[in-house]
Amino acid sequence: MAQIFHRSTNTISRFTIFGALVVTALGLWTALQLERSPYTTFAGVARPQPVPFSHAHHVGGLGLDCRYCHTSVENSGFAGIPPTKTCMNCHSQIWTNAPMLEPVRQSFQTGQSLVWSRVNDLPDFVYFDHSIHINKGVGCDTCHGPVDRMPLMYNYASLQMEWCLDCHRRPEKYLRPRQQVFNMRYQQPDEFHPVEFNGQKYTGQDELGRALVKAYHLRTVQDITSCNTCHR
Repeated sequence: MAQIFHRSTNTISRFTIFGALVVTALGLWTALQLERSPYTTFAGVARPQPVPFSHAHHVGGLGLDCRYCHTSVENSGFAGIPPTKTCMNCHSQIWTNAPMLEPVRQSFQTGQSLVWSRVNDLPDFVYFDHSIHINKGVGCDTCHGPVDRMPLMYNYASLQMEWCLDCHRRPEKYLRPRQQVFNMRYQQPDEFHPVEFNGQKYTGQDELGRALVKAYHLRTVQDITSCNTCHR
């Protein structure tokens, strides 16, 4: 019986099948990289704001404590956005005619709040409580990055689930004493920079972290990585 298809058909078929697999795998890899990229997460991207508020100036330069503006961060799930009155505590005395602060003065006079663009914005299906993290020894800059060196605020991290789980699976790597939570220049302990906690000096983060996990009564890793801990 005569051969219907040319011998090269086998080669073409193999090439087509394996080529389709490669293209599919490459497409999936590209999609995953895009999902993790700043294009999707906005990590490192400064959002436009009604007033170009500089954390580098106010926190790094003037030394304002985070809690001066974010008053509810220690006892509420939401860190809190300061009212215009907080801004005017200082700016009724200094920079009183600065053009860039006109929206602040207008807001104070009219009582209409400024509409800020939320930078660290989690999806609605994620439950997050600031006070829990603060009281368990998670520093502000652990999640928000070097805020005291940000002229304009931006996402330091991707805020994706894999990023959260990295901490929840190994919390001892990130914890610090509570009195150091708002210290933007905190350094994890080493032999040259020991950290004191409960009268004992620690020269390694793992050792300090285990002590903090026990002292601050952290729930088990199984509990804090459970789906219903963050998705309620």
